[in-house]
Formats: sequence, C-alpha cells, structure tokens
Amino acid sequence: MHSAAVSTALLALVPGIERQPGYDPAGPLTRDAHHAVRRAAHDAVPPAQRADAQRAALAHAAAQGIGAVHECAGPDISSEDDLTGLLALAAAENGPRVFGYWAQPWQTSADRERIRDLGAVGAGGDLFVDGSIGSRTALLHAPYADAPHSGVAHLDAETVARHLLLCTEAGVQAGFHAIGDAAIDAVVAGVRAAAEAAGLERVRALRHRVEHAELMSARTIDAFAELGLVASVQPAFDATWGGADGMYARRLGAERAADLNPYAAMTRAGVPLVLGSDSPVTPLDPWGAVRAAAFHRTPGHRISARAAFNAHTRGGWRAIGRDDAGVLVPGAPADYAVWSVGDLVVQAPDQRVANWSTDPRSGTPGLPDVTPGGPLPTALRTVVAGRTVHPRPNG
Repeated sequence: MHSAAVSTALLALVPGIERQPGYDPAGPLTRDAHHAVRRAAHDAVPPAQRADAQRAALAHAAAQGIGAVHECAGPDISSEDDLTGLLALAAAENGPRVFGYWAQPWQTSADRERIRDLGAVGAGGDLFVDGSIGSRTALLHAPYADAPHSGVAHLDAETVARHLLLCTEAGVQAGFHAIGDAAIDAVVAGVRAAAEAAGLERVRALRHRVEHAELMSARTIDAFAELGLVASVQPAFDATWGGADGMYARRLGAERAADLNPYAAMTRAGVPLVLGSDSPVTPLDPWGAVRAAAFHRTPGHRISARAAFNAHTRGGWRAIGRDDAGVLVPGAPADYAVWSVGDLVVQAPDQRVANWSTDPRSGTPGLPDVTPGGPLPTALRTVVAGRTVHPRPNG
C-alpha cells in the first residue's frame, strides 16, 4: 500500500503526475506520486458503490467476531467523504462500532475543529512518517540490503513534534504510521519534545499511538513504555513476511530482519500493545493474529496466547481510552462473540512455544488451542451493544 503499478488510464486522471516525487515511468510509483494516483482512483468510485463496499467490509468484520473497528483514514489513504460516510453508515445500521482517525498534520490549534467536524476520535492513524519495508520506503538508519538507500521520510522531526504538541495541548490523541527505526526515533523525539513542553503526565494520559512500530531497539522500547505510547501492531506481518527466507530478510538481511516486531520485549517493558490487521494489507483474522503473536517466526519475540488475546480485546479498547470495555463483567458494554472451538487449553507460564495443558486444576480460564496447523475458532454469533450483528436476521 505504499507503491503501485499504475495503468496509463489512471495516470491520465492526474495531470502533472510525472513531476511528483516518486514518479517512475518504468516502475511502481511511490511517495507523493503514489498518493496522488490513489486519491484519483478513490475519487472515481461512486458514493453508492463505496457505501456498498463499506457495508460489506463491516459485515465481514462481524463474521470474524469483530465488534469494533479502528478506521485509519486520511487524505493520503482515503478521503473525508469516505470517513464521514463510513461513520454515518455504522451509526445507522447494525454492525461493528467504528472509531475513526484522521491522518493530517496539525498546523494550528484550529485543526481540532476539523477532527470534531469529521467525527474522528484522534488525529493520527496512517499519518505517514515513512512507508513500508516491502516497497523499500520505510525509513531506516542503515541502507536496505537490496537497495542503495535508506527509505523515505514523509514528515520531518519538526512537523512530528508540532503535531504532537498541538494535539497534547488540545487533549486529542495523536498517532503516526512508523515502521523503520529512523521513523520511530523521529516519533519518540517528537513525543519527548511535547512532554517537555506540556508535561509528561499529559502526554501519557492521551495514549498517543504508533501504527506498526516494527523495527524497535531496546532504547525505543523503553521510550514507548516511559511515554505511554501505544504500539498498534500486526502479527500477520511476521507470519506473512518474516523468517530467514521471507521478504523482510531479503529487504533488510536476516540479522536485521530478526529484530522486527519484538513483542516479548515490548510486553516485558510495559508497552501497551494492540493487535490488528492493517486490512487490506493482511486479512481481518483476530485468532490468526493471536496465533501469529504466540508463534512468532523469531522464538524470542513470542508472547503468550493469553497476552495476545488481551492485546486484541482489552488492548484495542484501552487504545481509545476505554478501560471499561473488552471484558465480560457486569456493567461492561454488551459486546461479545460466541465461538465454535475445539479444545480449551491453558498455556504453561513463561512458555512461548506449544506447551499446553487441559488440566482443570490450573484454575485458569482456557483459550482455544492456536497451535499452527490446527483449526482456528469460527464466530457463531457477534453481538454489539446487545444487538446481534452476525449472523444477520435475514440470514
């Protein structure tokens, strides 16, 4: 989603595209050129067709047992009409709750009004500091193993810091898309600047978030924990592209690729972890995400299935400031899923591999066995605010 091969018919919709940074007449478009053609493609979709697609996407999410969706919208990833249309549709029809983010850097405190007008809960999501590893546009401190450069910076450190400070002063959660180590360092520097100006506790209270946070060092992990930064991560990335022979290893080299997505170190340090999909990059598949986190391709980065489950339930709610949700207790929102599962098992303490028990004497509630190769649970019923959203009443 950070580069694209583009037809001549689509290029014709963007006058002057050849002057945009990232234009290549013989290869995929990246950077501003890619954003421009993506906007043109989205603008060519009629509103009714877009609404049908949104309705289908929400129905598909409900069928996966998902009762709440975080929509990371923005001028370079979708459009204002796309976001407001989605929020209106979700409010009017039975389906998952939708919480929208709008990814546009704040220049003045007046930008808060735009967030309110759009109905967004935060100023972030896919606010690109860099690109992706696959398209060699993630911003790195050292060059790629298969390209003579270190990626792309979409925002400079000053813009990052200003956005964070304005959001903090306005009491609005900020967020960024940052994958490479240099991009993550720029975000950390910006959050530190905001904390120095507005106070550490104000920064921590807003739970500013970072989408992806893949190439983390021990220093940045400690900084995330100190600053209360939420790491919104996608375990399916490792399952799809990780390993010694995967795309990450080809782009970065095996040694550097093995540092990606260090969930265990992040959890030990106290970094708030949220699991997601980054759909459509990887599918909506919550139990698949739990499996991928518990059986990370780098064994030292694995977390327990229960920690992954909590990050995909309570973690998502906490990321939007809702500490009362994501649990089945009296007084919590009536959002839940009923699952068809095989054996319920308990993972032995401090084990990151397939060490499971069905012994009821453990006294610990069991989770479905997510060992690779076995079947994952399927959603029989999804309920949001006490209303069944899957299966639909008409079947």
